[in-house]
Amino acid sequence: MARNRYDMDEILEESFDVNQLKRLAAYIAPYKKKMAGVVVLMLTSSALTMAIPIFLQNVMDYSIPRKDMKSIVFYSALTLVIALYSGFALRMKIKIMSAIGQNIVHDIRYDIFSHLQELPFSYYDDRPHGKIQVRVVNYVNSLSDLLSNGIINTFTDLCNLIFILLFMLALDVRLTLICLLGLPVLALVIIFIKKKQRRAWQVQSNKQSNLNAYIAESINGIRVTQSFVRERENTGIFNRLSGSYRTAWMRAVMFNFMMGPSVDVISTFTTAFIYVLGVRWILAPDMTLTVGVLIAFTSYIGRFWAPINTLAGFYNSLLTAISYLERIFETIDEPVTVRDEPDAVPMPKIKGEVKFCNVSFGYEPGQKILKNINFTAKPGETYAVVGPTGAGKTTIVNLISRFYNVDEGQILIDGVDISKVTLHSLRTQMGIMMQDSFIFAGTIMDNIRYGNREASNEEVVRAAKTVCAHEFIMEMENGYDTEVNERGSRLSAGQRQLISFARALLADPKILILDEATSSIDTETERMLQKGLNELLKGRTSFIIAHRLSTIKNADCILYVDKGDILERGNHEELMAQKGEYYRLYMSQYDFLK
Repeated sequence: MARNRYDMDEILEESFDVNQLKRLAAYIAPYKKKMAGVVVLMLTSSALTMAIPIFLQNVMDYSIPRKDMKSIVFYSALTLVIALYSGFALRMKIKIMSAIGQNIVHDIRYDIFSHLQELPFSYYDDRPHGKIQVRVVNYVNSLSDLLSNGIINTFTDLCNLIFILLFMLALDVRLTLICLLGLPVLALVIIFIKKKQRRAWQVQSNKQSNLNAYIAESINGIRVTQSFVRERENTGIFNRLSGSYRTAWMRAVMFNFMMGPSVDVISTFTTAFIYVLGVRWILAPDMTLTVGVLIAFTSYIGRFWAPINTLAGFYNSLLTAISYLERIFETIDEPVTVRDEPDAVPMPKIKGEVKFCNVSFGYEPGQKILKNINFTAKPGETYAVVGPTGAGKTTIVNLISRFYNVDEGQILIDGVDISKVTLHSLRTQMGIMMQDSFIFAGTIMDNIRYGNREASNEEVVRAAKTVCAHEFIMEMENGYDTEVNERGSRLSAGQRQLISFARALLADPKILILDEATSSIDTETERMLQKGLNELLKGRTSFIIAHRLSTIKNADCILYVDKGDILERGNHEELMAQKGEYYRLYMSQYDFLK
């Protein structure tokens, strides 16, 4: 069966960088005082519960033989008080640590999402969106239990081990040494599974990412899938990816669950050995061990291995979390190639002159899409950019908005180098309608107001009327308050473009960029829209990309772009008179329409 890009796994790290744990510690640091309070609660609770087996020993060896009911009642009441305090401490730990864990998860998720907002288009061009989403949601969620319980439990369990060892040594040194004989065996088990376990969770996280990415793409492309009857093939790909994820998860879990049974087996053997020797020492003529001591000690044995088992579980969680942390921090560390310079200043109020000075650009090193582009757009004029597919038309307007940094040359707006100003001050003075008319989940009113949150309802309606969207909006069940689904699935392609157009116009831009703005609009609507646009474009510098050349005949200047260069420039009449590339392109469309 043919492979696709979701079968390809990301490169796995050979060794874990401990600095990533230090970075996680930086997220924990703001909550250290609350965590310290929880630690005090849990340690006092643990220290008090450590005394209960001693109470049991005294009852067995002294109170019962002497029929001392007062001491039995006293120890019972004391045990009850300790149990109540332990319950209170546990409740407070769960309450406080759950809140802290979720706050840390929120902080990490906020950082990764806010960083994603700043990453350039090139980052999203190179990655399936499902692979990005799984890092923000699933991977961060997987840290929740580790942060809510694992860290505090680990610290308190380590302290508990020290307390237990002290109590065990106080009871009987010989039995304590026998109990400790199991630890070297456990260490060998940990060494054996450590590397395999971490690698297994890395593979599992990759498979989960692949599956999530394919599901996201399949949902977005469901109309194409059903149109081309690809349901069976897509189900087969999903089955393969899901099967790979299942196999990877089962292998990772297998290594996880090796730790718990190993601890149980070791503890069972050591406990059995202690019972055998303990009974012999009790029955010995010199009776070097009492029944009460043996009962108390075996109670401590359970308490001794329980935190070790918990620590083994934490170790499993840590290895799982490490595989996710690598991907989370990898995303946070993704360089923001388009960002404000340290000395960036706000863009002055734009008048509208746009100048390209020897601009060269390529998406890949050594592969130039644009080569030494030079032109000057005067304020208030409309410039059309035409040419064959892949010529670099959209790239030119993307560079004006500084969605990418130029490789060579400068782009000046009113004589100001746009690389020297803040992105916010630049883009807030520009109106951009992309070729992909993206509609957000929400009302039509909210979608149009997206680029200008301060706009009134009347201004929203005025913008919609200008682009001829008002009529179809009012025909919907709730007018401007009609809820539309993500990506505007309830709307036609033309309706989505008109709403996107209204959104761009409402921002009241000084520079307007229309990338295939009328590609999904019928001829009659386009004719009506053009009337409104003629008034709107006055006083604004506008850049229009259009394949239908009839829509840009009135442009002040037309740039014919091909092979990374501007081959022709002039208005419609001038270019038609030259009978060059633009003439041939226009006539081919004219002949086609005939």
